[in-house]
Amino acid sequence: MYPSKPRILSQREVTRSRLFRVEELELRFSNGEERHFERLMGSDQGAVMIVAMPDPEHVLLIREYAAGFEDYVLTLPKGLVDPGEDIVTAANRELMEECGFGANNIEPLVELSLAPNYMRHRMQVMLASDLYPQRLPGDEPEPLIVETHAIDELPALLAREDFHEARAIAALYIARDRLRAEQTHPLTW
Repeated sequence: MYPSKPRILSQREVTRSRLFRVEELELRFSNGEERHFERLMGSDQGAVMIVAMPDPEHVLLIREYAAGFEDYVLTLPKGLVDPGEDIVTAANRELMEECGFGANNIEPLVELSLAPNYMRHRMQVMLASDLYPQRLPGDEPEPLIVETHAIDELPALLAREDFHEARAIAALYIARDRLRAEQTHPLTW
């Protein structure tokens, strides 16, 4: 038995930037307690993160500047879904922009959130395979470095100081486990 969702007493935008809105909420919980919350609102279009497999044993990672850490990090390609795009089209476009590859096969893997108590942001993780060379111009301020890593060597990636984005880590483990399960129990039609 779950309690009823809190009642929103008031809701207002506090500030807005090019990418985000900050909202404050006044909530009343089912037990009568009232609390003030703030949340970061992202794009309602959604976002994608791509686990791109150039072959069954390897994954493409990108090295890009992360302003939050003031350093370069290793992560998966990702980006916002543009108006009018579906998640498969957005994933293929981002893959072409950030890695220089398109994919003949792209399928949804999992939906992840980040800090759901403070952010209304969902990321669709997509598994891309059967890659082919194709580059589109992107919006990155500098060319991204693309690296290929063995998907079975995730512990070695975790030991690196430059690989720590939780969504990328979760996505790689989920993709690895799904690929292992498919190898153990292949689908038969």
